[in-house]
Amino acid sequence: MQLQSESNPALNTVTAFRDDHIEINETPYAHAVYFAPEGEIHEWKVSSAADITTADLRAIAGLKEEKRDPMAFLDNAAAPQKPAGAPEVILIGTGHKQYLLPARVTAPLLNMGIGIESMSTQAAARTYNILMSEGRRVVVALLPYKESA
Repeated sequence: MQLQSESNPALNTVTAFRDDHIEINETPYAHAVYFAPEGEIHEWKVSSAADITTADLRAIAGLKEEKRDPMAFLDNAAAPQKPAGAPEVILIGTGHKQYLLPARVTAPLLNMGIGIESMSTQAAARTYNILMSEGRRVVVALLPYKESA
């Protein structure tokens, strides 16, 4: 399915979607990928939506591993703040069907103010193109159909 008739060559755009690959900037990818409107397309080492961890989401968002003080709760510290440059939302394409990620996986990023939406890969690709074209800070991670759970 052709998703974008015209694309801005300066921005990463999902240009087509097929059962066996995803096209980004008219280049086919047969493996899972994640990317933002600008920058490189990263291979995503996840084979099914059920395998996604908080560490995977942090990597997609470009967040460094946090070192937590186990006694910080004593200081009544507020929820962690979203780091500068972090995305507003992460879209997760989970294959043929929507797979909702467990709350324990998404809560750390949601508590920072980073939205996480999971949906079918085709819906995530379309939604990414719309948000990207609006200038939103979005990152998308897409599982091709052949690798989805």
